[in-house]
Amino acid sequence: MAQQQMSEEQLKELQEKIKNMSPEELKEFQKKQCIFCQIISGKVQSRKIYEDDKCLAILDINPSNPGHILLLPKEHYSIMPQVPEEEIAHLFIIAKTVSNAALRSLGIQGTNIIVQNGIAAGQKAQHFMIHVIPRKEGDGINFELPKKKMSEDDLESIKQKLESKLGHIEEKKQKSEETPQLISPKKELDADFTFEVPKEEPDEQIEQPKKEKTTKKKKIKLEKAVKPKNPSKKESKSSSKSKSSQEVSLDDIARVIGGR
Repeated sequence: MAQQQMSEEQLKELQEKIKNMSPEELKEFQKKQCIFCQIISGKVQSRKIYEDDKCLAILDINPSNPGHILLLPKEHYSIMPQVPEEEIAHLFIIAKTVSNAALRSLGIQGTNIIVQNGIAAGQKAQHFMIHVIPRKEGDGINFELPKKKMSEDDLESIKQKLESKLGHIEEKKQKSEETPQLISPKKELDADFTFEVPKEEPDEQIEQPKKEKTTKKKKIKLEKAVKPKNPSKKESKSSSKSKSSQEVSLDDIARVIGGR
């Protein structure tokens, strides 16, 4: 799908409009521009393997390996510091669940669970997500990290900077518990993040219906492995939240998906 290029005048006008937006208006604008928000709302087709009230897991249409899963929060967040603690905890529980399902259903030997947080870290989408990538020996994917040498003085300097910031956040947290009107540790942490996120989504993420047959078997396998046992359609939101940790426990997973 080709995107129409903006003229320089249109781009300046858009930048000025964005600059004058309130935080709520800016968030709504980002959601309208985000292809993954359109996938979550059902406006764009995807191969869904898991869904609950907080997140959606789909197959990447341009996978690093077969079975590459994108785990998306349903609310639009650009980077991880924006995601509330309870939501990030839930997302990683589900990442563990779909990783286990992939291990049991796809005949793989491991998984990489990756977050690309900011452009410098390789983030290309403007919607925060967790990648779950199935792995086999000799699959050609290389995540080997370089080992750089640092002096003791440099290491000590970095250690002190991190300890100072973490201690400051902990102090704010303790004060906020005593006096609720004070700024929360999350807001204090968020204010320090200045790295950029992508402004628009690559076109290749849009699903093409004609590819349905090529990955249907893997989709079915993952759906069977991840789908909770005896789901209740009438379950209330409150009971859903209270049972979320039970639904994704390893024991429940093992019972649901059995063996390969």
